[in-house]
Amino acid sequence: MTRNWRDYNFFMLGCVLVLTGFSLALVYSATKHGVYVGNGTYATGYFVRHVGNIAVGIAAMLVFTFIDYHAFQSWAWPLYLAAIVLLAIVLLKGTVRGGAQSWLDFGVRSLQPSEIAKLLIVMALAAFWARNESRGDTWMVQFGSLILAGVPLGMIFIQPDFGTAFVVMTLWAAMAWSAGMRPWQIVLLLLIFIPVAYLGWTHVLDDEQRSRLLIFTDPDKYDPTGLGDSWNIRKALEAIGTGGIAGQGWLKGPLTQTGILPVAYTDFIFAASGEELGFVGSTLMILFHCIMLWQGVNIAQSARDTFGRLLAVGITAIFFCHIMVNIGMNMTIMPVTGIPLPFISYGGSFTLITFAAVGLLQSVALRRRKITFG
Repeated sequence: MTRNWRDYNFFMLGCVLVLTGFSLALVYSATKHGVYVGNGTYATGYFVRHVGNIAVGIAAMLVFTFIDYHAFQSWAWPLYLAAIVLLAIVLLKGTVRGGAQSWLDFGVRSLQPSEIAKLLIVMALAAFWARNESRGDTWMVQFGSLILAGVPLGMIFIQPDFGTAFVVMTLWAAMAWSAGMRPWQIVLLLLIFIPVAYLGWTHVLDDEQRSRLLIFTDPDKYDPTGLGDSWNIRKALEAIGTGGIAGQGWLKGPLTQTGILPVAYTDFIFAASGEELGFVGSTLMILFHCIMLWQGVNIAQSARDTFGRLLAVGITAIFFCHIMVNIGMNMTIMPVTGIPLPFISYGGSFTLITFAAVGLLQSVALRRRKITFG
């Protein structure tokens, strides 16, 4: 299909580049003195790896931009099966980090299959609904889409990675609504997850994991000393509060620079931005995220076919969910689930997938018109 470069979304590209600039500044600040990895040991080299991850991500974005997105419609099912296989392998041989068995460790590098799975689930759902477009309002098709999302969702939930499981549920709901499913039908199908969630809560999670999910509701109740699971969110709020309007200044945040703010380069990087860049800098960062989401919606609305529209909706839903949950947990209005902030947080698998997803959005944008001559 012919590309029309007049349709390239430069607003989205600009937002990605600006947010990447924020990311480089914040990750450098949070890791310049090393990252505490336990047993009195500090690891270095995070910023250099982050630059490498971004470089690979940008390359992936360019590659996916030039690939006609319809190619992924043809490969959706093999890619979906590959995602299931990866999730099965991580359940059998995965490495535990942060209380979740979500990683495959290859020594020098590691891989988080659930990050890849999110994008492949979007492709599979978009292909499924596009193929069944004429009968998309039937219960058979609706339930089939729920099964497609539910199988990998369940495997991710068992790890347990609740943040990613929530993202998968959100992207399914957004795509289902865009595919024509009525809101009451979406709610009815989501109710199926209630008994599954209850079983997971009572039989999969231990007391410590349940406490980590509930602690944001009342830190004093679940961690009276403030030295346990509530330490992260207490320090995140403290960092945001000390930043004030203009911030302490880049490289001058006391909690970020001393390492008192935990994982300030990943999960709590928004708190680090609040401390060093203040309300103004953090709000500006949110603004660019919002513009990026807006452009994702515009691309979905102008897509030339159902597959392209649903692909754009699913990707935009992933970004929205990550932004909402990460900022929410930094401000203690949502549970801490280890969800990174798009284009800001440090991370290998996540960085690669987010940039590749932007490339897919650009692929949809570039091919939204049919070019004719004569």
